[in-house]
Amino acid sequence: MTTEIKVMIYGIGAIGSRIAKLALKKKGIVVVGAVDLAEEKVGKDLGEVLGVGKVGVTITDEAEELFSRIEADIVLHATRSYLREVYDQIMLCVESGFNLISTCEELAYPWIKHPQLASEIDGAAKISGVTVLGTGINPGYLMDTLPILLTGMCGEVKSIEVVRAIPVLRRRLPFQKKVGVGMKSEEFMEKLKSGEITGHVGFTESIAMIAAALGWKLDEIRELPPEPIIAEREIETPHFKIKPGEMLGHVAGAQGFMNGKPVITLKFIAHAGVEEGYNEYVIEGEPTIKVKTSEVLGDWETAHVVINMIPRVLNARPGLLTMKDLPLPSAMLGDARLFLEW
Repeated sequence: MTTEIKVMIYGIGAIGSRIAKLALKKKGIVVVGAVDLAEEKVGKDLGEVLGVGKVGVTITDEAEELFSRIEADIVLHATRSYLREVYDQIMLCVESGFNLISTCEELAYPWIKHPQLASEIDGAAKISGVTVLGTGINPGYLMDTLPILLTGMCGEVKSIEVVRAIPVLRRRLPFQKKVGVGMKSEEFMEKLKSGEITGHVGFTESIAMIAAALGWKLDEIRELPPEPIIAEREIETPHFKIKPGEMLGHVAGAQGFMNGKPVITLKFIAHAGVEEGYNEYVIEGEPTIKVKTSEVLGDWETAHVVINMIPRVLNARPGLLTMKDLPLPSAMLGDARLFLEW
C-alpha cells in the first residue's frame, strides 16, 4: 500500500478545525502542516488548539515558508467565502505544487462571477499538474450536487426547485449573526451592504453548476434580496433574547432563467422559527421527482464532504474542477488509500 496521504490544513477556524479533527482521525491520512493567521494559535501545537492533545504539528502564519520545506499531497483550505479574498492563498498552494480542496463558496463554480480569476487558477493548476476543487455542504452538495444526481433518472427536465430550511438556534453563534438573528432589519441590511456579514454565499454558483450539468444555457441568474423574518414575541436563545421587532433570521433565494422563465429556483430558509430543518427537491420532468430529507445543519457535514473528496481530487485530471466534474461523492470508509488510483 502507498504511503499515507500527506495533508496540510489552511485555516483553523470553525470549519477548518472540524476538517483537521477528521483528518487526524482518518486512517491513511497524516497531517503534516497547519496554517492560521490568528495570533493566539500561531506557534501552538495543532492538536492542543483542537483540544485533542499534541500531534506534533505546529501552527504557523507563514504559509510560503511552510510550503517550501514540507511535502504534501493536498491542502485543505477553509478561510473565507469570497474568491478575491482567498485568491492569493489559493494561487500560493497551486504554484507550490499542492492539490487543493477549499470551502470558499465562490470557488464552487467561479466562472460566472469571476471568469478571469477562475481561468488563472485553472491555468496555474494545469501547469503545476494539480487539481483544485471548491466544495462543502452548500454550495457543493445539498443545493447543487444532489439535485444534479436526482436528474439522472429523468428523460426530460423542465424545472428544478430546491428548498433548504435550517433551525438556526441549533447552529453556532457566528452563523446566527450571519443570518441576522437578533438584529433590526435595517441593521441587517446595512451590514450586508457593507460586507460585515455575508448572508448565504453560493446561490449563483449552485445554479450555474446545475445548469452546466444539464447543458442549459441560462439567460440570467437573479439573486433575490433577503426577506427578514421578524419576531412577534420574545424568544430566549442559548446566547441572547430575541425581542419583538427583531429578526428571527431571513429567507433568501435565487433563480436561473431560460427563455424568460425561471427553470432553477433555490430557496434558503434560515430563521429561529424553523423547528425542524429539511431539504426538499422538486424536479418537474419525465418523471417528476419529489424528495424531502431530514435536516442537515452543515458544519460537520461540510468537513465530511471535504475529507471524502480527497481521493477523488487526487485521482482527477489537473485543473480547476467542480463537483459535477468528479466521480460520484460517497462516504470514504476505511483506509483513505484504498480509494486512490495511484
